Amino acid sequence: MADTPRPLSAKQVERLNAKSTGTAIKWMSRIQTFLFKKTNGKFANKFLRGAEVGILTTIGRKSGEPRDSPLLFLQEGRRIVLVASQGGRATNPMWYLNLQANPNITFQTKSDKLELVARDATDAERDEYWPKLDAMYPDFVNYRSYTDRRIPIVICDPA
Repeated sequence: MADTPRPLSAKQVERLNAKSTGTAIKWMSRIQTFLFKKTNGKFANKFLRGAEVGILTTIGRKSGEPRDSPLLFLQEGRRIVLVASQGGRATNPMWYLNLQANPNITFQTKSDKLELVARDATDAERDEYWPKLDAMYPDFVNYRSYTDRRIPIVICDPA
């Protein structure tokens, strides 16, 4: 069962959406990606509450260069399910915008590297996956309460 959302004050929401918070997320992500890739997933493969982390590689929609993002994920067979929550920030993460422009991605787990095609979940899939995702990482409940945007769930299936 999902936790009850913990509301944020207006000042906390302002801090969450501040440019400095985005910069901190970017640098923490770079460090985690570096450690994950350097150790082939032996380090930096977990997040809070023990949730598993993998590395998403998209192609930059402006640069055309590979872009890596460490993300929590739910794996069902060769399907990877991602959440574009960005901690409940008001905007979608850059990786999500990149895969909207080019849905061909690579996702590296601790034990595998998958070539996948990403798409937004249908409404029925969202209804199916939110309970599973909340069970995997209960803070997703909070993240949804922090923002007015509809946080995307991304389904990634084999190419």
